[in-house]
Amino acid sequence: MHDVMVVGAGPVGLALACELGLAGCSVLVLEREPALGSPLRAAPLGRRGLSAASAEAFYRRGMLEPLLKASGVQEVFGEAPEEGAPARPRFGGHFAGMMLDGTQVDVAALPFRLPGQALEFVMTDLEAVETVLTEQASGLGVDIRRGVTVSAVSQNGESVVAQAGADAYEARWLVGCDGGRSTVRRLAGFEFVGTEPQFTGYTMQTTLADPEQLRPGFHLTPTGMYIRMPAAGHVAMVDFDGGAFDRSQPPTRDHLQAVLRSVSGTDVTIGEVRIASSFTDRAMQTTAYRRGRVLLAGDAAHIHSPLGGQGLNTGIGDAVNLGWKLAATVHGHAPDGLLDTYADERHPIGAAVLDWSRAQVATMRPDPYAQAIQAVVRDLIGTRDGATYVFERLSGSWIRYDLGSEHPLVGRSAPDFCLEDGTRLGDLMEDGRGVVLDFTTDRLLHGSATGWEGRIRYVAGAARDDLGSGAVLVRPDGVVAWAGERHPDREAFEQAAARWFGSPTHVPAGGRSS
Repeated sequence: MHDVMVVGAGPVGLALACELGLAGCSVLVLEREPALGSPLRAAPLGRRGLSAASAEAFYRRGMLEPLLKASGVQEVFGEAPEEGAPARPRFGGHFAGMMLDGTQVDVAALPFRLPGQALEFVMTDLEAVETVLTEQASGLGVDIRRGVTVSAVSQNGESVVAQAGADAYEARWLVGCDGGRSTVRRLAGFEFVGTEPQFTGYTMQTTLADPEQLRPGFHLTPTGMYIRMPAAGHVAMVDFDGGAFDRSQPPTRDHLQAVLRSVSGTDVTIGEVRIASSFTDRAMQTTAYRRGRVLLAGDAAHIHSPLGGQGLNTGIGDAVNLGWKLAATVHGHAPDGLLDTYADERHPIGAAVLDWSRAQVATMRPDPYAQAIQAVVRDLIGTRDGATYVFERLSGSWIRYDLGSEHPLVGRSAPDFCLEDGTRLGDLMEDGRGVVLDFTTDRLLHGSATGWEGRIRYVAGAARDDLGSGAVLVRPDGVVAWAGERHPDREAFEQAAARWFGSPTHVPAGGRSS
């Protein structure tokens, strides 16, 4: 029996499997598709943008460089204007098809930002992400079985059984990462609530008899929206039909041409359609992320319009948040309630992303009211404050979990602190343990940290920029769990360590017991 069974070998399922495998769990991944790779997941249709938060997650596990290579990234976005200065993003994404000028972003206003190795934004594709994660998972001993379709799920107080045809698979825990039409979500009885779609969207790889009729880029029109991508023949469009099409059948050439002509206001002619798919802006979320020994992550827990690429990034955030907590639960050293903090922290993030998606849809509607809103939004995102606000939302830097501390660093993704010897926090996190950085000259927290040896890596040394802190405790997911002042309180550190990493293996040096 495996420790954890993951259903779904997309980016979220594989990222979770990597986190669990890194923590020493035995992991089984079941995927219904028979093989890795699909035209819908490769470029150009599978093209996606990784936010700064997702890029950090890959960097902290040593996978950013392989991902950049697999993605064909030739240049680093956000070159630093001067030595040691924070990088200025050159690309900011978009809101409702209205492009954000990254040079307008006020870098100094971004919270607790230090120069680091992770990029502000990475253009990649789902195939590249899945290839890198599959290699990482396999190297960690994760058992990935493809061509397996789960048809039933049952659980008791000790384990979960997934039935697939004549085969039964058992694990102590099961996590559904099987997408927006999740079988696990349905079989396990999760409640899924939200709003119905306003539009049907289409993306296709095709030939155009008269491509000059479609301008490159995003274009909101009086009848919808169309996007002509840089890749030859890659076109997307949005038709506000109330989601009437919604994968009811494969879109035909005639249907795609009719929609494209309608939303573009041209008589453009489509030639051969190599591949096409449809989607909607249905925005739904499960009311809970856990039922007994079954949990959900990624699109299995929340769906919305893919515009803006928030789904992939939110799902990766789910995976890195859940992975270390579930592993600690499996190994028996999780403090009480640790696994419940997964839903406590991630459900509000999912809800906020759904609202962000709904706001874009409302702004895109082809009616005079939405068009008036578009004019206002264009003016706002053209300002420094407006551009910075939207960039924070798209990059993930707005996310801060409520961990019960007033210290402004706590609950945020940790900056990539760099010690004077060149050691970076990101490099210290590759093994998946928590990290305490002690910036004090007298190694004040050394004795205390030994109580969690094996779960927390202790590193001492002055930082090039400590942001006014004397020490920080960083969870395995990169979130700051505790931060101390110039002369940090050892007892406060020990309490924070016990809250997130469980009881110490022995009484920390200094005589205190957490």
